[in-house]
Amino acid sequence: MQTRDFPRLERAPAYRLVYDAIEKQIFAGTLKVGDPLPAETLLAEQFGVNRSTVREGIRLLEQSGLVEREGAKRPRIAIPHYLELASSASRALILATITFRELWEASSLVEPMMAEIAARNITDADLKRLAANIAEMEEAIRLIEAKEIFDIDDFVGLDREFHEILAQASGNRVLILSHEPITKLFIPAGRIILPRLQTYRRVLDAHRFIHERLADRDSDGARTWMRRHMNDFRKGYELTGFDLDLPLDAARLGLA
Repeated sequence: MQTRDFPRLERAPAYRLVYDAIEKQIFAGTLKVGDPLPAETLLAEQFGVNRSTVREGIRLLEQSGLVEREGAKRPRIAIPHYLELASSASRALILATITFRELWEASSLVEPMMAEIAARNITDADLKRLAANIAEMEEAIRLIEAKEIFDIDDFVGLDREFHEILAQASGNRVLILSHEPITKLFIPAGRIILPRLQTYRRVLDAHRFIHERLADRDSDGARTWMRRHMNDFRKGYELTGFDLDLPLDAARLGLA
């Protein structure tokens, strides 16, 4: 009879068990945002561990964004910032060996939907932020075309900022959370595509058209132009010579 080898079971460190127990209470709603954690001495007594173990578990909760501390006050339950959640989600996507095609297919649904909703919910303040972003991008292109010193990361950062402002303007937190990790994984490709194909003005023009549709509260137009913008990005990826169906490279993306 064939036998199978199983790896030895590893016991989680005690501080991790403290973290898991408190995290479970948070997600169950027993501990709510803003609630202070019980004193370390009380937690140590309840868990049957040393106070130093409790302190390590709380430190791990702070690192995950589930707990925050202000000065000498007791730690309180917090909502992790969506950027921190996105960082973890980006790593998870990399570990799942997703391809650019999968990433683009998801983004081609999320981005146009965000633009459509943003056209209904956008405020004058959001429109001004987008206009300022477009003006900065115009100046960046002027520097590039004049062959003055310019960092490609600055342009990519402006491109990302445009989409982040639009996501926030949608007012839909689920879309914001799903949008961020996808956008983060597109950045390295943008750094390569833009200098090779010199598509700076094409990006700028797309942003202008999207901004105009948003200002007109034209949901259909905003969605259509965002879809064209995403299709352009895919074409650029292919023209640069990348394989759509190869897994994304964690090291090149800076997530390894």
